Amino acid sequence: MRVLVAYATRHGATAGIAEHIAKELTDRGHDARARPVEDIDSLDGCDAVVLGGAAYMFRWLKPAVRFAKKYRDELAARPVWLFSSGPLGTDLVDAEGKDVLETTRPREFDELTELLRPRGEQVFFGAYDPDAEPIGLAERLTRRMPAARDSLPAGDFRDWEAITAWAEEIAATLASAEGSP
Repeated sequence: MRVLVAYATRHGATAGIAEHIAKELTDRGHDARARPVEDIDSLDGCDAVVLGGAAYMFRWLKPAVRFAKKYRDELAARPVWLFSSGPLGTDLVDAEGKDVLETTRPREFDELTELLRPRGEQVFFGAYDPDAEPIGLAERLTRRMPAARDSLPAGDFRDWEAITAWAEEIAATLASAEGSP
């Protein structure tokens, strides 16, 4: 199957996840390509879509949301999966004992789940480089507030094993769909 792995990223961590997913799908026999949502003007030629975006303050990046809404009819007619990257650190549960990957699910996923009927969704840990140039007003303000800036753990927290496992699930689903009448 031809799979588009579309993504919205701010500093590149989500692009890395998308590229990894595309490689894993390709390694499992699918023709998968990762592309930024801003570079996509048609879904022609793709049989399935994996759509991802970085999340900041529980919100998916606006380009990912705009893409999902613009192509909602075409996406709803194909197998679709959604992913988000964003939580930082290595703690799997927060101070209240709640699963970090569940509590950081982007707010937009409820609406998008209804619109697109995705086959699955996943939240992955992200990455933060405090030396990277801030993008957008919120990042610039956060960098100027020492308490906020210093509370963010720096590093690459992406869990490549979890990302690979999810891509394997998608590949298996697509392979079974190809073999069904």
